[in-house]
Amino acid sequence: MKRLCHLAVILLIFAMADVLYGQEDRNGGRIAGSLQMNSNFFIRDSLIGAANTPQYDRQKYGGEAWLNLTYSNWGFDFGLRFDLFNNSNLLNPTGSFSGEGIGRWFIQKKVHKLGIYGGYIYDQIGSGIIFRAFEERPLLIDNALLGLRLSYDLAPNWQVIAFSGRQKQQFDVYKSVIRGLAFDGFITPKDSTSAFSLAPGAGVVARTLDDESMNSLVAVLNTYPKEDAFIPKYNAFAFSLYNTLSAGPFSWYVEGAYKTPDNMNNPLGVLVRDGQPITGDKFIHKAGTVVYTSLSYAQHGLGITLEGKRTENFSFRTRPQEQLNRGLVNFLPPMARVNTYRLNARYNAATQELGELAFQGDIRYAPNRKWAINFNASNITDLNEILLYRELFLDFTFKKDRLWSLTAGIQHQNYNQERFEFKPGVPNVQTITPFADFLYKFNRKTSLRTEAQYMHTGMDKSAGYKQDYGDWIFGLVELNLAPHWSFVVSDMYNASPGKNSPVNKNGEKLKLHYPRVDVFYTVRSNRFSFSYIKQVEGVVCTGGICRLEPAFSGVRVSVSSTF
Repeated sequence: MKRLCHLAVILLIFAMADVLYGQEDRNGGRIAGSLQMNSNFFIRDSLIGAANTPQYDRQKYGGEAWLNLTYSNWGFDFGLRFDLFNNSNLLNPTGSFSGEGIGRWFIQKKVHKLGIYGGYIYDQIGSGIIFRAFEERPLLIDNALLGLRLSYDLAPNWQVIAFSGRQKQQFDVYKSVIRGLAFDGFITPKDSTSAFSLAPGAGVVARTLDDESMNSLVAVLNTYPKEDAFIPKYNAFAFSLYNTLSAGPFSWYVEGAYKTPDNMNNPLGVLVRDGQPITGDKFIHKAGTVVYTSLSYAQHGLGITLEGKRTENFSFRTRPQEQLNRGLVNFLPPMARVNTYRLNARYNAATQELGELAFQGDIRYAPNRKWAINFNASNITDLNEILLYRELFLDFTFKKDRLWSLTAGIQHQNYNQERFEFKPGVPNVQTITPFADFLYKFNRKTSLRTEAQYMHTGMDKSAGYKQDYGDWIFGLVELNLAPHWSFVVSDMYNASPGKNSPVNKNGEKLKLHYPRVDVFYTVRSNRFSFSYIKQVEGVVCTGGICRLEPAFSGVRVSVSSTF
């Protein structure tokens, strides 16, 4: 039955696309689409840890692709996306996933003031603290809501939104039901020249567990000691109030959220059985809160952003058995800088759902077109004041007309590897990373860019080695030949190996190179890339959502196209 439904959707949308060529002038039909494809050819390298997964041991290949089509006509919008996974390691970095089918479809229509949207829904309430259905392909997060969304314009600047459905799980859906309601508005003074405005909103989201998930949870709780057991609830409700105030160069966003007592999984929990503590996942039942605010100022070349967030017991999932990045109903804004340079981005702070007190400040000043200075500081602790992450970042950029530009800076990090990577007993990794980026333009079509970075880590005194993998040197050279070609060569060298660095047969730490070569070719809206990669184990993050990525060795071929 499910395959028949998918086939019906495909036939419907392509039938609409077919009439485009015969009725384009009369009906104004429009079709558009995009393709993204990645192919990984795995080359086993046990020395760097690129081994002992299905891809390295026997499959040798893994890939994924997304083909997206949209069609608009007669006031309707239709969408269809075909997803393909062959021996993919995105779902589980140490496993293999294969599957293909309709990853998304939707039909949308506006009837006067009523908006109707059916299918796979991507949406959010406020900043996403109580609800966000989104996609992050590098982490294979696709928690679209399969259901119905209605919106109604109460007034020119006021809207109410209601939705209900079940969350996507690859090519299936979870059985728990999620529904929500939100009001959003925009208020400005009658004086049209005023720079003052308010954008208030409120929302509520409810989740009802399915019987299968509840029965599984009860079975586990029946094994708990009396002091750790609780009576689980089928329903959980989350409420949120938010507002954006804009006044001249200032903008202030604030949001507060509350979640009723809910069944949650605590990955750091401790159970006591027969007088002995047992560490690991533990179900708990508690209410949750989040307070988040952001204040920004921008004028005369000066930009300042200050953020703060307090989170307590706000793990909100389609079922409590889901862990890591699966089954997320909501999204908690990250509170650390998004770094782009290779060594600066090596350690990332994953958002802590059960307890986090975080602050971040960013100051950018550009006195003229030649100079720009940026300073960022973030500090994240748990609610017991244990430091999880701290970063100090400073860089400056100088531009010499249109001939060349230089960016240089330094970064300091204090990273709780025990909490973020579940490595018990290790000290916080402390780093100091100076870096530089130089771009020279030979002419309008040819440019050369170089990067140089060095990461210095502290000592793990208990192990007698540098922390984690130790010190790193990174270099990159990029040649751009517009409009078609781009060539990139880089190397990441473990200059002073650390506790987790690979060893040889004699137990000696190895100073290894991790080279990478990329070739990019762009023609019109098509982009092709060929890459040879050796990559060290590390954490990959997108928007504060992170996962531990194993080492990679092999060749990657990618194609992206829009049409």
